[in-house]
Amino acid sequence: MIDFVAVFIFFFAVIDPIGTVPVFLAVTNGFDAKAKRKIALQAAFVAALILVFFVAVGEIILTALNIPLLAFQIAGGIVLFVFAMSMIFGESKPDEELRLVGKESETAIFPLAVPSLASPGAMLAAVLLTENHRYNLWEQAQTTLVMLSVVIIAMILMLAASWIHRFIGNGGASVISRVMGLILASVAVSNVLAGIKEYFAL
Repeated sequence: MIDFVAVFIFFFAVIDPIGTVPVFLAVTNGFDAKAKRKIALQAAFVAALILVFFVAVGEIILTALNIPLLAFQIAGGIVLFVFAMSMIFGESKPDEELRLVGKESETAIFPLAVPSLASPGAMLAAVLLTENHRYNLWEQAQTTLVMLSVVIIAMILMLAASWIHRFIGNGGASVISRVMGLILASVAVSNVLAGIKEYFAL
């Protein structure tokens, strides 16, 4: 059995459903309620497909490229750490992704499904937390279900975006995003240290 709480927190940090709320509001500005529901469902569905794809074939791609999983774990941890630092000290997720709105077509795919929900950090996490040599098929299935539950939470929050934004505002979403960044940084460091320890048999 996996540690459901730890896996849930990890995916909640990298997917950041709350930080998606301001992005969703900006993308769907001017759409009626029916269109907003359709966009929320489509964004969640596409993000889920992308993340499941990385669970299913991410490790196969690494193997085909002859990249050791330990090297990917260490590199992934470093990337996640940099990603977390940008969440803490740089622009928060809502601020950064709100700038994308208007520059490209306002669709459910961009910037909602990618990179807001299926972010690079989430893709890395999907591979790292379902490694074949560390987790059996049942544990990988559990991790996938936890990951999808976070996407579903993001979808629910998008459907309730107007009410949530009135309650927490952009500032509240920014604060929560930075707290998630701190949690993610801790997990990233742990991944790097674990990879180094196993690689050098310490």
